[in-house]
Amino acid sequence: MAWVKGAFLDVLLLLLLLLSAQTLPLVAAGDSHDCDAPLASSLPQLSFSSSSQLSSSHGPGFARLNRRDGAGGWTPLVSNKYQWLQIDLGERMEVTAVATQGGYGSSDWVTSYLLMFSDGGRNWKQYHQEESILGFPGNTNADSVVQYSLQPSFHTRFLRFLPLAWNPKGRIGMRIEVYGCSYKSEVVYFDGRSSLLYKFDKGAIRPIREIISLKFKGMQNSGIIFHGKGRHGNHIALELIKGKLVVYLSSGNGNLPPVNSIMNFTLGSLLDDWHWHSVLIEILNYHVNFTLDKYTHHVHVNKESNYLDLDFEISFGEILMPEGHLLTSPHKNFHGCLENVYYNGVNIIKLAKKHEPQILIKGNVSFTCPQPQTVPVTFQSSGSYLALPGSLREDKMSLAFQFRTWNKAGRVFFSQPEHGSGSLVLFLTNGKLRLSLSEPGQPLQNITTGAVLNDGLWHSVSLTAEGRYLSLVVDGDFSAQALMSVGIHLGDTYYFGGCPNNSSSSGCESPYGGFQGCLRLISIGDKVVDPIAVQQGVLGGFSDLQIDSCGIIDRCLPNYCEHGSGCTQSWDTFSCDCDGTGYTGTTCHSYGTSLSWWVGRTNETYTYWGGSLPDPQKCTCGLEGNCIDSQYHCNCDADRNEWTSDTIVLSHKEHLPVTEMVVTDTGRPHSEAAYTLGPLLCQGDKSFWNSASFNTEASYLHFPTFHGELTADVHFLFKTTISSGVFMENLGITDFIRIELRAPTEVTFSFDVGNGPCELTVQSLTPFNDNRWHHVRAERNVKGASLQVDQLPQKTQPNPADGHVRLQLNSQLFIGGTASRQKGFLGCIRSLQVNGIALDLEGRAIMTPGVEPGCPGHCSSYGHLCRNGGKCQEKRRGIACDCAFSAYDGPLCSHEISAYFEMGSSVTYNFQERPPLDENTSSLASSLHGDVILSRETITLSFRTTQTPCLLLYVSSFDEEYLSVILANNGSLQVRYKLDRHRNADAFNFDLRNLADGHFHQLMINREEAVVSVEVNQSTKRQVILSSGTEFNAVKSLTLGKVLEPLDVDPETQQAAAQGFTGCLSSVQFGLEVPLKAALNQDLTRVTIQGGVTAAAHCAEGPGSAVWKLSPGPSMGAGHSGSVEDRQPLPNTDRSDPGVIGGITAVVIFILLCASAIAIRVHQQRRLHQKNESTVSKTEEC
Repeated sequence: MAWVKGAFLDVLLLLLLLLSAQTLPLVAAGDSHDCDAPLASSLPQLSFSSSSQLSSSHGPGFARLNRRDGAGGWTPLVSNKYQWLQIDLGERMEVTAVATQGGYGSSDWVTSYLLMFSDGGRNWKQYHQEESILGFPGNTNADSVVQYSLQPSFHTRFLRFLPLAWNPKGRIGMRIEVYGCSYKSEVVYFDGRSSLLYKFDKGAIRPIREIISLKFKGMQNSGIIFHGKGRHGNHIALELIKGKLVVYLSSGNGNLPPVNSIMNFTLGSLLDDWHWHSVLIEILNYHVNFTLDKYTHHVHVNKESNYLDLDFEISFGEILMPEGHLLTSPHKNFHGCLENVYYNGVNIIKLAKKHEPQILIKGNVSFTCPQPQTVPVTFQSSGSYLALPGSLREDKMSLAFQFRTWNKAGRVFFSQPEHGSGSLVLFLTNGKLRLSLSEPGQPLQNITTGAVLNDGLWHSVSLTAEGRYLSLVVDGDFSAQALMSVGIHLGDTYYFGGCPNNSSSSGCESPYGGFQGCLRLISIGDKVVDPIAVQQGVLGGFSDLQIDSCGIIDRCLPNYCEHGSGCTQSWDTFSCDCDGTGYTGTTCHSYGTSLSWWVGRTNETYTYWGGSLPDPQKCTCGLEGNCIDSQYHCNCDADRNEWTSDTIVLSHKEHLPVTEMVVTDTGRPHSEAAYTLGPLLCQGDKSFWNSASFNTEASYLHFPTFHGELTADVHFLFKTTISSGVFMENLGITDFIRIELRAPTEVTFSFDVGNGPCELTVQSLTPFNDNRWHHVRAERNVKGASLQVDQLPQKTQPNPADGHVRLQLNSQLFIGGTASRQKGFLGCIRSLQVNGIALDLEGRAIMTPGVEPGCPGHCSSYGHLCRNGGKCQEKRRGIACDCAFSAYDGPLCSHEISAYFEMGSSVTYNFQERPPLDENTSSLASSLHGDVILSRETITLSFRTTQTPCLLLYVSSFDEEYLSVILANNGSLQVRYKLDRHRNADAFNFDLRNLADGHFHQLMINREEAVVSVEVNQSTKRQVILSSGTEFNAVKSLTLGKVLEPLDVDPETQQAAAQGFTGCLSSVQFGLEVPLKAALNQDLTRVTIQGGVTAAAHCAEGPGSAVWKLSPGPSMGAGHSGSVEDRQPLPNTDRSDPGVIGGITAVVIFILLCASAIAIRVHQQRRLHQKNESTVSKTEEC
């Protein structure tokens, strides 16, 4: 009881903590309802500035919203993407919304723009909507106001509006407003050698929940931000390491992690961007939330440890011990600013300003945050370039800069010497920096240095040429130098990134595209380059640059790669590494293959090994966490020198039955594998046949809103006769998702996540409105979208690299129609799954006018599944196969009816009553009666034997006519017809080969009056002509095995009839009569059985077959293993077969609700490729 109470309290505390994680950051950001005052309208004109202005009346000071003074707004001198409008709010404010207008009464307005912010008017950062870096949509005319609420809000002093597009018939024109409120800020600056220590009041009562919140702005990429210690020597620390925030939770012993780390994890990246980042730490019992900006990481710590009792001291900037002593460790001190540091509501910075006794200040701590004056430059595309004047000195050249990028390759710098041909090119290749020098008449010289320089971090480069020597240094490490033939002067112009369009330099012939990334701190000779002068046109030239901003983003944060797959990125996109996950696709969303797999009903491959919800490459022990080796998810993967086993239940009905299993290996000797496959159990259909019929264009079904923000996949089947109609639709404010039949041969998948409508269309040469079932599979994720219909080629389309990714919907999900009740669908929709969840169409259809549950006409699409003469019968949910007139049994009339005949045994089938004939049934292929005259018949049977001579089949007549099929002494096939008692029998010897060879053989005999065709093993076919007659009169009985009654036949038939048949017979059919099936079903009114006749599993797989040989191996579990010895003597009691009488629905192939028990025994991974067909319990009906 105590344990239950403790568990309940833990759950309650976790819920409270999760709730606080969602609410506290919002409170910290301010209440948007009380923070919506206009901030720009009251500012003086000097607070507005711009890149340029068309005239004095078009200046930035006239850019206030709804104002008409001046020319009625700001318009730059030239309308291009390098223009900007800037506002200085005077101090840092909280900004919650922005609004724009065009120029008053003009044709000048902006249709999209970027919003940038900065604390000091340098090093601008773009405000991102969600995960998109596309701009805000602007105006469609000059005077309407377009306002956007900013979620989340942010704090800044300077704002910039960067027009991206504008009215093509006018110019850039803007009037703007900014909304928000004042923001209280307490800051402290650490210079990399200073820190603060806060000591707890020893007499204070420790609160139940501890909350630490702060903001930081790092000016270096590594350093200790926060360190907390408890009285038992436990630690919690936040450290900036290479631009990422690492959180440590440590045990006692006075050691700071990672020396004795219990737990550590990493949050964020690119945190050394000289911008503010917020941190919130919440500790409640053994639950901890760490929130960095808008991302929260939850940790549940071990109850046996006390490492969260922060009741001793906390320090900021470095790790301080009591009395201010520094703990010797390899961790750097923090260089940067902290803002609004709170511990349980205590303002730490405010206490430090007042020099309160519980605060210890070490080093040079100041309470203002200096603003960096470094101006970065972003190369946005492979065609971006920066051209700068070169060094004026001919005897010496030096170049230095810093760069950061995600790209492995790209041309960073090049220049062409003044005299003669040749070039000097500096480029990235495979994450390394290579300097390539070409000189006339000299071999190409290369210097390569650095490694993994595409990690997104800042790297410094220094290039020096003096005399005949050329050296390259990366990150302070001198790497190599090249000896030039003569001194080199690099020319008048240095190019960074791409090449100008009119450039003919040999450096532009490099196979690498231009550099994409950020540059800063560029110096040529002893002069530092001012990018602002370049932006103003005073220095050099450029194209497609974003000056005074580093636009690098981490496309792997958040990580959209699913199922634990790894994420890698370039400047423009990211990719997912699905190796080892069992999944495939752009985000590792779809199932893949592995060393072992099984094949389901639609011939698709699956790698999961247990459970109703597929989990790749895991057996039951992996799902339950109790495998014999915890490193593996299956016992058989443990690679032991003994037999191990896994018993597995597969119950994901959409994938069953199992039609094939494959186990592969690395080809090592002495490895063995074995498996058994248990019976397929059918218990009814709940999803695959779940369907609805839409009878009017205004009818539809509605479901709750589809939540597929990042990944949305939809699967369903449809059939119709109309030319167009909407299958499904869900709307948002602007977003939507829709799948429709747009034309008889076109299915279209369309959606909008904020980047504009996207459409994928699959076209077919044959119409989709053929009243047959068609399968639709649609998916969209953050990488792109795909659409496939039936087996037609899949259509794919990538998403914009920098676009919106979240699909935000708020209406109901409409199936079979739309909210407007237009373009409705007429027909049937079945087996609808949305993100893997089956929707109950029938349940909704019952209560919806114009829609009926279920769909008729399944046999038109699935009737071909009834094999071997089985007749398709329509069911409300699917089909059933009537096998009454088939020599086969089972749900699809595909299960072989086989029997083993011992020596001297026989089965005699008496032709008696004739059942009613339908209009398509010929009397020549009907059930037989004594007075029936046959002019044609078809006979099929299969057999396996080594006996000669033997009788395969004998048919007698009341008029002393007969048919015998025998194997002669040499094993050859003989067919004898006597169709006139006054004539001798026609005897035909088909000397093909010895058919008594113990192998499985199939035989079909077809007679059309006097023409007899004989086919063996579906290939060899012979035709003969009868002379004894053309009609088989008064047919009496059919005998399999030994004939016990006296016979007046030819000697060969007499000898074979006396010997009978020893071996396996199967699938015996004479016209519509199935004598062997009747015998096995104990139809005693027609069948007489003498001797030992036992049911066999399959004649085709007899003793010694490799398919069934499973030795030596462990004892097998229950279930059908396919052994030919798996046969039971026929009981003497009567037995009926409800599978034959009622028909077991073909749902076994498309499964209703099925569980397949598979026992897999795998040892050392030897390739074993075996196929099996599961059997259906005859006491179950699907």
